[in-house]
Amino acid sequence: MPNKRKSSLVLVGHGSTLNPDSSAPTFQHADEIVRRGLFAEVYCSFWKEEPSLREVLQMVEGDDVYVVPNFISEGYFTEIVIPRELELVGPITHRSGKIIKYCEPVGNDPRMVDLLLHRAREAAPKVPLEKTSLLIVGHGTSLNEKSAEAAQSQARAIREKGIYAEVFEAYMEEAPFVADWRKNTSQPNVVVVPFFIADGLHSYQDIPVLLGIESAPTVAASQQEVFRRNPYRLDGRALYYASAIGTEPLMADVILDTIDRFDRKHLYDSAA
Repeated sequence: MPNKRKSSLVLVGHGSTLNPDSSAPTFQHADEIVRRGLFAEVYCSFWKEEPSLREVLQMVEGDDVYVVPNFISEGYFTEIVIPRELELVGPITHRSGKIIKYCEPVGNDPRMVDLLLHRAREAAPKVPLEKTSLLIVGHGTSLNEKSAEAAQSQARAIREKGIYAEVFEAYMEEAPFVADWRKNTSQPNVVVVPFFIADGLHSYQDIPVLLGIESAPTVAASQQEVFRRNPYRLDGRALYYASAIGTEPLMADVILDTIDRFDRKHLYDSAA
């Protein structure tokens, strides 16, 4: 994308008071964007960690600010929490001499399909795709239908490409459930990619137990081998488990694409 050396970037993540792995991808992608020298300044901010959403804009020196939610889908946090905490009135907010441009969550980017495919091939590089089921795992919740729609749309887009023998979405808290992967897939090889931003409690504790590759929740992702012991042999089938898609280094490019898409949608001159 064109450089934004007169602009500032704020990446917003959920964060966690219990799990340091939760904020790690946001910091990593911010570091990569800083390395490229595209923005005057780059900050991270979190709902559950410091720096907090309420204080981050006070840290920003520039008057042209892009805010990008590092979230996998639209929902409660992107539609309610972040706008409330940052006092945003819409995609564009003018306040205290600043122009604040609120972008879509990174999970909306069309390139997420390519990243999911890339992560799946990394996890199982030698499996014959015509004998492989791909499972995209989302959270799912009765409280917010968009949580399930995100994984559903990604699975549908990949399925239409005809690369894998079969592609399904599965969820932790609604049907089709992750725990039912044995009956919902038919191929001898099954590749599971968590459609989450970080390797948090869900991807390194909950999902492995639901899949049957762990008998009980384990230690933090950064301290254990659940993502590096592929394949798992279960019921005569080979299961490959990938780490969360949000940890993919190419997510830095998705963040930049999200900003570029904001500019095009809102008729900004990207060269400015």
